[in-house]
Amino acid sequence: MGRELELPDMIQRWRCDCAYDGTEFSGWQKQPDGKAVQDHINAALEEVFHHPVKTVGAGRTDAGVHAKGQVFHFDKNWEHGEESMEQAIRSHLPKGISPRKIRKVGPRFHAHLSARGKQYCYRVVKGWAMPQEERFVLSLKKQKISTLEMEQAAQFFLGEHDFSAFSASRGKDSCENPLKHVWKVDLKAQGDSLEFIIEGSGFLYKMVRSMVGALLDVGTGKLSPQKIYEILKSRERTEVVVSAPAHGLSLEKVFYRRKQL
Repeated sequence: MGRELELPDMIQRWRCDCAYDGTEFSGWQKQPDGKAVQDHINAALEEVFHHPVKTVGAGRTDAGVHAKGQVFHFDKNWEHGEESMEQAIRSHLPKGISPRKIRKVGPRFHAHLSARGKQYCYRVVKGWAMPQEERFVLSLKKQKISTLEMEQAAQFFLGEHDFSAFSASRGKDSCENPLKHVWKVDLKAQGDSLEFIIEGSGFLYKMVRSMVGALLDVGTGKLSPQKIYEILKSRERTEVVVSAPAHGLSLEKVFYRRKQL
């Protein structure tokens, strides 16, 4: 038999699923002002390990957008268990950021590159939202809305399309491939609550908020369902598409291939 290859000790990779109220933060990705969610998580890890630790997130969320299922990973050896790691990080995080589950994963797992898709939810309330909900939902107030026409228009988003008409420029990242596959756009109405559940392979900057904003304009009669199709096929962003406010949006889940978990 051949000589066995001796590998050096591997550094442990950790996956963390976390939630946050995005109201007071500058989005997910670290920022010069130090007020992004990732900035606070990096600071917490530095407190735990006494030196900087690099984190990699599944994707960005904009300022004001929330998350129930953001995912990030980092590499660090830790002599204690997963629950101990979670408590150590949690003790150094500000109010509004909460690790929900931390687990050991293999070195092939990558929070961003291993992701095969994401689920977002945009929440709307007909009329005025309760005060404790205002940070997380869009209140329609006196606007009347037709869910039937919105459901008709939503079907045009399904499949693989160039979503340039429903995105905004991110400057240096404006060269991102605009071709995305959306496999779910569901509207769930219950009482005065309305949720837009959107799933796809990936999303451009402000794409989900632009899709929801356009659908709401269909629901209020400003746009026809057919107009959504025409805008999508134009592949050009115009003032006709207005992004829904950030505070109604939440990153609910990141999908991964099971063998990489």
